[in-house]
Amino acid sequence: MLATTELSTVVGPGLACDALSLPRSSFYRRGKSRATETPLQPRRSPRRLSVEERATVLSTLNSERFADCSPAQVYATLLDEELYLCSISTYRILRAERQVRERRAQLQRPLYTKSELLATAPNQVGSWDITRLHGPTKWSYFQPYVILDIFSRYVVGWLVAPRESEALAVTLIEQTCIKQQIGRDELVVHADRGSSMTSKSVAFLLADLGVEKTHSRPHVSNDNPYSESQFKTMRYRPEFPRRFASIEDARSFVRSFMDWYNGVHRHSGIGLLTPESVHYGRAHAVTEQRAGVLAAAFAARPDRFVGGAPHTAATGRRWINPPDDERAALDPPHQASAAFLSST
Repeated sequence: MLATTELSTVVGPGLACDALSLPRSSFYRRGKSRATETPLQPRRSPRRLSVEERATVLSTLNSERFADCSPAQVYATLLDEELYLCSISTYRILRAERQVRERRAQLQRPLYTKSELLATAPNQVGSWDITRLHGPTKWSYFQPYVILDIFSRYVVGWLVAPRESEALAVTLIEQTCIKQQIGRDELVVHADRGSSMTSKSVAFLLADLGVEKTHSRPHVSNDNPYSESQFKTMRYRPEFPRRFASIEDARSFVRSFMDWYNGVHRHSGIGLLTPESVHYGRAHAVTEQRAGVLAAAFAARPDRFVGGAPHTAATGRRWINPPDDERAALDPPHQASAAFLSST
């Protein structure tokens, strides 16, 4: 490039580029970049606010009168008072002063704490919810109430009603505690913020039974994951109908589903064991029997197990909203389905 520049002073840029096989565009671009190596000072617009005007706008926005108003509101208010400082867009000087935020006075919602619940055995933490089943006509529904033990995934209580009712919820919770022989201060029940879940009747009953209650945070869909997952399993069964002809049909379907879910379904969240075997303490015998089968298979053909001998042991802790340190220690999803160890 230096030789081309020197030659161009004698024969001209075109001949110099042809003689040295250099594209003319490269020669001119290089010369232009050298000419602009010195940065140009930005040109100040003559329409820009002066320092005094800028200070006046900023002091007006930050005054006690307008401290909680948006720039558009300040602009309109001052126009009504026959005063013009600048256009609405010019109020962007707030951004330059790092004062861009919500200026309006707004109601501050309470800070809801995240429920962190741990279950290491059955009948320690329960999750309950109500869903809808479509009835025979439009806008007609049947309401299944389901109480689920999060440790075993066992459905400890359920009913199907034509409507949502606090009284039915109270009856179901009370009968479930009696059937499971749950004593005072042994159980925590988690639910979302539905009307029945937050009703005074349910709260008074749980207090009388010595059962602690927690609720999901508003607008947080994954704070009650166990019940939602169980409802999804029900809705994705191949025999699940689009509509139920009567409440008797709905109850018959839910009864057969609960029998299958508790006693037949191998749940991926508990090491492909059935909820019934985990809830009633038979999980340890099942995992030992499976471990024997896997050990025999490994002894017969160890070359087929690239990752080493298979195992069936995993943690028996079940969380709703685990802390960050516990979340990092939990088994990955692809290992959790192949591993479970009963706490017994």
